[in-house]
Amino acid sequence: MPARFRSDPGFVCACSRVLDSRVVVSLLFSLVVAAELWAATGGLLQIPLGLRALPVPADNPLSAEILRLGKQLFFDQRLSRDNTVSCATCHTPSKGWSNGQRVATGVDGRVGTRSVPTLINAGYQAHFFWDGRLGSLEAQVRGPIENPNEMGLPMEQLVSRMNEIVGYRQQFQEIFRGEATPERIAQALASFVRTILSGDAPFDRFRTGDLAALSPAAQRGHDVFFFRANCAACHRGPNFTDGQFHNLGIGMDQAEPDLGRFVVTQIELDRGAFKTPTLREIARTAPYMHDGRFKTLEEVVDFYSDGGLMTPNKAGLINVLLLSDQEKSDLVVFLKEGLSSESYPNIELPELPQ
Repeated sequence: MPARFRSDPGFVCACSRVLDSRVVVSLLFSLVVAAELWAATGGLLQIPLGLRALPVPADNPLSAEILRLGKQLFFDQRLSRDNTVSCATCHTPSKGWSNGQRVATGVDGRVGTRSVPTLINAGYQAHFFWDGRLGSLEAQVRGPIENPNEMGLPMEQLVSRMNEIVGYRQQFQEIFRGEATPERIAQALASFVRTILSGDAPFDRFRTGDLAALSPAAQRGHDVFFFRANCAACHRGPNFTDGQFHNLGIGMDQAEPDLGRFVVTQIELDRGAFKTPTLREIARTAPYMHDGRFKTLEEVVDFYSDGGLMTPNKAGLINVLLLSDQEKSDLVVFLKEGLSSESYPNIELPELPQ
């Protein structure tokens, strides 16, 4: 096998189509890892196959009680100024934990400028929002609440509301031994978001030796993804993202382009750069790109095959590929079939405190 194919052994699936001792070892290793991940979350959370141990801050440990509270807060429209918008309004479980629209729509019908990133596997991220301006889930969950174009509710007003609702007041007392505070609300919400996980997809089973997990077209698409198109240069690791920021040329031809990461760092190389999104459950999270310009994965694949948009500071990894129609079709099949889990976290609205 050429050295370039061995560069990422964690994601290069068995090239042989026969079950050998290496597959058996891989299967045993997966069982051991699953047991370790179960223990790491105190038995509260089953980490899906293919994902790593979930990072949990020492000052915000998981518990059944805080997860219940965080779930209620996430779905509660009373977290917005006019009681019409919840976290789940933009991060809807049935829509890939995004909203199925080009951009976000908040209180008073206010429209944002960027698409809503999925929350799937957000607990593994180091930077949040398309420009990476915040570095923890605890900080991220507060942003939309206070943003005047999203939920539009100052945190001090939210705290007063929570402490006036008997059901919430009791839970905060039981969990934190005190009333609701901005920090405690953020801890509960962040804890719940950490549990929105997707793994155990056909791709994960394929790499552990289940050679029937992917259809022939998806297997061909797998090879396009990892080798021919080298999508894994940016979409790598268990969460299919490098967590970094790249300029694809998207929107940079506009009179007043969104400068992305540059606004945060003021580093010229970050001009027009946006965070690499996860590809887990990508079939559910349309439309695509930070401005939601592409409605289908077919459009996305065409865009990359053509080499992106030719603008200054475009990422060097984005090159003209000239994929054939068959390669494009197979790649889309792999993305849709290979990275969609049967155990997708399609969580329903819980009963809310009164």
